[in-house]
Amino acid sequence: MPIDAAKALAAEPRPGEISWDRKDVLLYHLGIGAGVPATDPDELRYTLESRLHVLPSFATVAGSGAPGVISGLSLPGIDVDLSRVLHGGQTLTLHRPLPAEGSATTTARIAAVYDKGKAAVLIMRTEVADSEGPLWTNDSQIFVRGEGGWGGDRGPSARLDPPAGEPDKTVERRLREDQALLYRLSGDWNPLHADPEFAKLAGFERPILHGLCTYGITLKAVVDTLLDGDVTRVRAYTTRFAGVVYPGETLRVRMWRGTAQDVGSVRVAVSAVERDDAPVLADTVVEHT
Repeated sequence: MPIDAAKALAAEPRPGEISWDRKDVLLYHLGIGAGVPATDPDELRYTLESRLHVLPSFATVAGSGAPGVISGLSLPGIDVDLSRVLHGGQTLTLHRPLPAEGSATTTARIAAVYDKGKAAVLIMRTEVADSEGPLWTNDSQIFVRGEGGWGGDRGPSARLDPPAGEPDKTVERRLREDQALLYRLSGDWNPLHADPEFAKLAGFERPILHGLCTYGITLKAVVDTLLDGDVTRVRAYTTRFAGVVYPGETLRVRMWRGTAQDVGSVRVAVSAVERDDAPVLADTVVEHT
């Protein structure tokens, strides 16, 4: 079996070093659609180095592209075909606001391996800290088609009850035709997002957008719409990738403020407008101050 769960879980954490600067942050922000309109003061917070605020989802690419997806496939006990791999979900926990430039140490390991029957799910955990202490923790759910069925633990369900009532806010975000080509410059070079032949091999009609690009676009929409544009208010952000997005489509982002018992959260659902609101992100929660 290409996935040896016991070996993967027992492996020593893999240490690493990353660094980033303002150019990396600016490129990431452009890759998730910041800068429209180009002279809007609210957008200049993301696109002008002299007043730069770092969207927390930058942590998913800082210094190393997509550490929880591509690099996770090279850890001990993991040997799978990249064309069978999908990013199933992402959880980001912020320990403090991200600096616009810096260097840090990373510790990566497989935190869990689940048997979903027709697929396996790997939880790749990356913990990041600098000289001042912990910065963030990334948990990436790596979905590997055709690798389940060995009788292992199915793991917890990530499904949440749908939000009640009409959304408090709904916004739409039109994607560029070259959105994936621009976003991949932040480090995720999976050919699924650029090469039509590879996309067809993986079962898609054409290259699809990175799930983490949609993830960033969505967080920016929440911050700009419900959190007064204050990136430092975000404490955690989790989602399940429920469907594909094609560059050039329009995302519809629905947001529900937290209840009186849970005021520090926003529930979010994202769909593709042109495909009859086909689900894109589900079970999505932004925790905030």
